[in-house]
Amino acid sequence: MRVVIVGCGFIGQKRARSLGGAHLVACVDLDLKKAEALASQYPGAQAFQDYRQALALSAPELVIVATMHNTLAEISLFAIQAGKHVLVEKPGARTVKELEPLLKAAKAAKVKVHVGFNHRYHRAFQKARVLIDQDVIGTLMFVRARYGHGGRLGYEQEWRAQPELSGGGELIDQGVHLLDLARWFLGDFVEVQGCTPTYYWDMPVDDNCFMLLKTAQQHVAFLHASCTEWKNTFSFEIYGTLGKLEISGLGGSYGVERLIHYQMLPEMGPPETTIFEYPMADNSWEVEFAEFVAEIANDQLVAASLDDAKAALQIVEQLYRRPL
Repeated sequence: MRVVIVGCGFIGQKRARSLGGAHLVACVDLDLKKAEALASQYPGAQAFQDYRQALALSAPELVIVATMHNTLAEISLFAIQAGKHVLVEKPGARTVKELEPLLKAAKAAKVKVHVGFNHRYHRAFQKARVLIDQDVIGTLMFVRARYGHGGRLGYEQEWRAQPELSGGGELIDQGVHLLDLARWFLGDFVEVQGCTPTYYWDMPVDDNCFMLLKTAQQHVAFLHASCTEWKNTFSFEIYGTLGKLEISGLGGSYGVERLIHYQMLPEMGPPETTIFEYPMADNSWEVEFAEFVAEIANDQLVAASLDDAKAALQIVEQLYRRPL
């Protein structure tokens, strides 16, 4: 499969390293030096500043869009209308209004679009999915999660702090990962409560978001994403009627990725505890891409789809309570 990557920053480089047997034919970035630097690492890859030119000259089958939020939808729509399959980074767009043309275009062009919710593909979450599907912890009741980092000097000057580029702050950045994971386990949310304050950073977007979400069955997700955590933190707990799954760490500065299974005993009391640790390098990007390639090859439904991105963005817009 021939692949073009649009956006050659940190995430675009990660995507390039995760292509498996696919062939990277072009790298695109407004900063041509970035595109050239990435292309130089892959035999035969060309560098471009204009994604339209890259798609016309390199004839890819799949386009990866890893740009700032303000151009995700525009570039993805162009690629879809050109008949290309697309992997677009989360959140897929800044707003539901920006995203909806992609849904219509993908259906018309009969191409597949995957949204980069790569956290689903971490080993701990893949194992959790298996255990839940096997009914190991019983009927799900609620999830509780925290995700945060401590920012860095000049954070308030970066593109994520500019609403016209990002569409919002911590909620639309790390918060959408929590939203996607909570929906993946509990289903659609019909009640949305929360707030998106700015406590510390001098910027016009939120640096914290607090969410209380309910499904039609009254299953609850209590979620908090923050860039005032001061120490990178990830914790995701899934509670069932027979036990609990606790996922912590994402590797690197977030700590060793770990899944703890607490199984309730018939007599209750202290649970039977099983710990799964994953100290090896994160392979979620490779697993995610391989799944998408298989979905294309076998004409299967896309697991992390534009519909999932739309559902997350609908919640984002309700929590912001303002036009974006």
